[in-house]
This record gives sequence, structure tokens and C-alpha cells, in this order.
Amino acid sequence: MRTKPVLTDEDVKAMATAAEAHAKEHNWNVTIAIVDDGGHLLHLHRLEGAGASTAEMATGKARTAVLGRRETKVYEDTIKQGRTAFLSAPMTAMLEGGVPIFVGTDIVGAVGVSGVKSDQDAQIAKAGIAALGIENV
Repeated sequence: MRTKPVLTDEDVKAMATAAEAHAKEHNWNVTIAIVDDGGHLLHLHRLEGAGASTAEMATGKARTAVLGRRETKVYEDTIKQGRTAFLSAPMTAMLEGGVPIFVGTDIVGAVGVSGVKSDQDAQIAKAGIAALGIENV
């Protein structure tokens, strides 16, 4: 049996704080979701002014990223390239803004953001993950 790293409460708080700071620095009203390696919600914060639907989208992006073990941008790009049948895949959010968190080859969770342009959502998610001080592959 091997040991696997997991996100701690401190990790989640650090990522949430960094992601929120990045969003506020740009005056972006978003929702930030952080999930564990099973896609279970650890943190959800809808910043003032973020639309109600962003809570579901951010959570969906985080779950899709962790369960698919890749950024949700991959799915968005696949669909944009004409593979519209991919929309029927059992994922919940096929838009950029969900970023998985890896420690080495182990996936430990993901951050999902919704509320601004999808590339900006991803930028916020990555700013949160950067707070862990790890090289996220």
C-alpha cells in the first residue's frame, strides 16, 4: 500500500485566499470552488456581484477537472474543434476554468472558477493553486 498526499484545511484556505485576492485585484466577480480528489466540495465562495449560476458552474468545472485529471480547457477546445458529440460526455462543465491539482503524479483536488471570461476563470484558479508552492503539472 502507498501513501497519497491530500489537501489540508490550511491548503484550502491558502488557495481560496490567493484566488479571491487575484479576482478582487482585477475587479472580477466570480465564484471559486475547491474540491478534493473525489470531486467533493471543500470550499465554495461566491464573491459579491457574482451571478447565482456561477456557483454551479464553478463546482462543475472543479469536479470535471479532478475526475478527468486535466484542465477543463481541453474539453472546451475539443468541442470548438468540431467534436460536438463530446457534449454528451458525462462531465458537468466543458468550459475553461477548472484546473486539477497534482502533487507529483497524484491528483489531490481541483479549483473551479466561474464568472468572467473562461481564460480569466482559469487564471484565477491557477493563482489559487500557486499559493501551495508546488509545481502543478
